[in-house]
Amino acid sequence: MDRELIDQQKLGPGVRVVIQAFDDIPEHMFLIDEVYEDCVGGYSLNGPLAGEYGEPEFDLILRVVD
Repeated sequence: MDRELIDQQKLGPGVRVVIQAFDDIPEHMFLIDEVYEDCVGGYSLNGPLAGEYGEPEFDLILRVVD
């Protein structure tokens, strides 16, 4: 899988990212609310988890959305 090398310094509140598919959840957009040591916290913007809070680990982030 081709994936962008994520510069964790670009991750912060208000940044939108794409989270890779996992389990039965498709790839989706995610709005970061907080950055932790090993993950980000925030809300899914679309897909079956739309509006739900989550804390995906950095390795699930495919790319930053401009």
